[in-house]
Amino acid sequence: MTVLKIDSSARVEGANSRIVTDYLVQQLGQPVIERDLVKSPLPPMSPQDLVGVHGSHKADRASLQQHLAMSNKLIAELQQADTLVLGVAMYNFSVPLYLKQWIDYVCRAGVSFRYTENGPEGLTGVKRAFIVTASGGTPIGGDWDFASRYMEHICRFLGINEVVHIDASGSKGSPEVVIAAARQQIDAMLAQPEVEEA
Repeated sequence: MTVLKIDSSARVEGANSRIVTDYLVQQLGQPVIERDLVKSPLPPMSPQDLVGVHGSHKADRASLQQHLAMSNKLIAELQQADTLVLGVAMYNFSVPLYLKQWIDYVCRAGVSFRYTENGPEGLTGVKRAFIVTASGGTPIGGDWDFASRYMEHICRFLGINEVVHIDASGSKGSPEVVIAAARQQIDAMLAQPEVEEA
């Protein structure tokens, strides 16, 4: 039972999303794999390599082989985890560049998902995801929120059926109030009895 924690806020110190994801994984009490996409940014892909990674091409090109190796590593981290914790800082109503790069590395047909007669089927084996979304003034779940809904779609695309949203919006106001409210959401959620699978 392992947690994969992904942080993506450009603010390395004092970011609401980082504070809340740290609190969440502490409460979960499971071993944690941490990947900070800002402190350790992923290498950008050329258009040719992006197409090659998505199609798992077999080209001998050195740059493609390096990107495929990174993709395999990131997907392996997902496959080791049963819980995914995503710290999503909303910029311009959507996800940070750093997080989009991670998505482009981990969404690979035949590796992390496959196409079936009934549509895409995720292959990661992750059971649940917590999406912690921090914004300035954009309401989470509102019409202008293209971050949390997009991340939920990606999670379900990768086969994660249980997706929980943690609202850490309102960073233009009091950070203490925002963080306290997010912690209350987490405490209330984790206090609920788990439903056993049939």
